[in-house]
Amino acid sequence: MATLTHDRTVVSHRIRSGLICAALSAAAFGLSGPLARGLIDAGWSPAAVVIVRVLLGAVVLLPAAVVRLRGGWDLLRRNISLLAGYGLLAVATAQLSYFNAVAHMDVGVALLIEYTAPIAVVVWLWLRHSQKPGRATVLGAIIGVTGLVLVLNLRSGTSTSWVGIAWALGAMVGAAAYFILSAHAGDAVPGTVLATSGLLVGGLGILAAGLLGVVPLHATTTPVAFQGFTVDWWVPLLALGVITAAISYVTGIAATRLLGSRLAAFAALAEVLAAILFSWALLGQTPAPIQLFGGALILIGVVVVRLGEPDDDTNAP
Repeated sequence: MATLTHDRTVVSHRIRSGLICAALSAAAFGLSGPLARGLIDAGWSPAAVVIVRVLLGAVVLLPAAVVRLRGGWDLLRRNISLLAGYGLLAVATAQLSYFNAVAHMDVGVALLIEYTAPIAVVVWLWLRHSQKPGRATVLGAIIGVTGLVLVLNLRSGTSTSWVGIAWALGAMVGAAAYFILSAHAGDAVPGTVLATSGLLVGGLGILAAGLLGVVPLHATTTPVAFQGFTVDWWVPLLALGVITAAISYVTGIAATRLLGSRLAAFAALAEVLAAILFSWALLGQTPAPIQLFGGALILIGVVVVRLGEPDDDTNAP
């Protein structure tokens, strides 16, 4: 009986710690869009914002990653494909696409489109691994797509930024890659090492693209204006690197390993709500009621999809 009580206490503590990590990660990720939009409006290119954000985050995490490796540099060589794919897809593609999306549309709308990623994961598993979705999964996908149409608000009198929609869908692909590649990581690569390597690879990849002229790179020292106040240009950059990169990725990985992929995916949906609140506070962006309803449908659809899918890695280590 004493052993059973102890096991329950350990599980309860792990879940509580995981939920705290998930909440911190969601809040940190949700802050990135509004901060980036402020810099973009001040004259920064989305690529320049992403480069500074992810490379600064990598610098912050690098000492912890080196200590965590304990000299086991061969671990990096054995997992080179995972680290490269994680950096180029889960970091570079996701972040660059998302920041380009928020340059053309409201942060909340861009993030809600990005968070159809779990549906994309289901489609990938069906096509690539023949894991046919069940009825609940199909129902969730229909609900999610319906919500997406409402979020886009295509029947409103305002013009729709198809460029922004395209970038937001690119962010969705990057987010889907994040979930897929993270599922393959297991315990082989420590969380700080995976985050640091991904941020370094992603940042250097975008920097190379910028130097080659593939994406525009420009920055200014103009003060950044938010809703009701103005700050020096380095303040949002510092927050992007430390809070929305270093802290968000490490706490997100920790949450996944404490909660398991299913519960962590549910908790990560709080990022949408955090982004909407930060956008309202910093940018004064208030979504229309029909878009809020569409956003609720997207979240419901994602939850139904996740509930309908088998999950082989729900147990936390």
